[in-house]
Amino acid sequence: MARRADPSDEAEDAIARAVPVAVRIAGAWSWPIVGVLILAAVLVFLVIQLHVVVVPILVAVLITGLTNPAKLWLMQHRWPRGLAVAATFLGLLVVVAALITLVVLTIRSGLEGIQGRTVAAYRSLLSALNDSALGISTADVQSAIDSATKWVQENASTILSGALTGASTIGDIGVGLVLSLFITLFLLIDGAGVWRWLVRLAPKRARAAVDGGGRAAWISVGQYVRVQIVVALIDAIGIGLVALILGLPFVVPIAVLVFLAAFIPFVGAIVTGGLAVLVALVYAGPVPAVIMLAGVVGVNQLESHVLQPLLMGTAVRLHPVAVVLAVSSGSILAGIGGAVFAVPLAAAVNSAVKYIAGGAWQHEPPPPAGPMPREPEQGGPAARRRRRRAAEPEDVTTVA
Repeated sequence: MARRADPSDEAEDAIARAVPVAVRIAGAWSWPIVGVLILAAVLVFLVIQLHVVVVPILVAVLITGLTNPAKLWLMQHRWPRGLAVAATFLGLLVVVAALITLVVLTIRSGLEGIQGRTVAAYRSLLSALNDSALGISTADVQSAIDSATKWVQENASTILSGALTGASTIGDIGVGLVLSLFITLFLLIDGAGVWRWLVRLAPKRARAAVDGGGRAAWISVGQYVRVQIVVALIDAIGIGLVALILGLPFVVPIAVLVFLAAFIPFVGAIVTGGLAVLVALVYAGPVPAVIMLAGVVGVNQLESHVLQPLLMGTAVRLHPVAVVLAVSSGSILAGIGGAVFAVPLAAAVNSAVKYIAGGAWQHEPPPPAGPMPREPEQGGPAARRRRRRAAEPEDVTTVA
């Protein structure tokens, strides 16, 4: 006897036949995608709210990626671990202190004539405006200055609150710098231990994938930092040479600012180059300012069309369009900090996802240059034999 069909099953079948397969597939994918987007939005919100902590951690990771090879090189040449860490960290502090001292001394030496230069440039500008076809007289300029002064007086409270906010930001930068150096020191001392602890937080079956993906991401971050140092040096040397040839003051501070701002791809060199053009206009006149502008544009074109596609594209394996989109999105979400860290984060995520999706972690050891590469073993042959006999605990095994 045949079983009687359930009317509810027939109704469900009719509804299923009425909905196209593509719509059903899209609906099945919609909820997971919405969940991932909500999780990403919450993560971005938390990062923005905790930027005072997150930014120093990211800075420390970048600095460690730059300095860790020096520590490993020293250890490979039979330096004790503690001495290698101390020498690397002290070398970093010496370099930073030397740059700051050089900038401060250069600015102090040029402050003596800045007032006279500024007054002379102002008078030259007034004369050029009077003689130009624009018909702007000295009275018009003075009227504009009076209007600006009146506006400042009327908005004094707003300006004061902005100044207090700026002072708070400077304090945050100081605290973040100290925290970054502190984290960098401990990553140099025991970065491998920190990474093993992070791997243990993942489920046991996923630890091999997490370990390999993290190591692949670290390789990309290290390559990014080293290549970006080269790109920043080329930008700073190029713009600094043009300023030196023109005989401008503050050449060293301009070059240092260009070097630091070059860590924001495509944008940083242009902004600091504009400062160099302004200095040329005030101290040397319109023609040197135009030459300085041409030099800034030339250096930027060299970076955009040669350095970024060839060096950076090879190092981080991101298309230049992806680099531009990452910088734009990072600046919209988190301002200057987002623009600085957008490219290394995108490169790290790209490398980690490719490694995990490729499935190499299922049957191969993780990449040899790990998030904190394995340091050379210290001690004599007996100590090395004891280390080899000591098995790694099961909960930190990261090779499938």
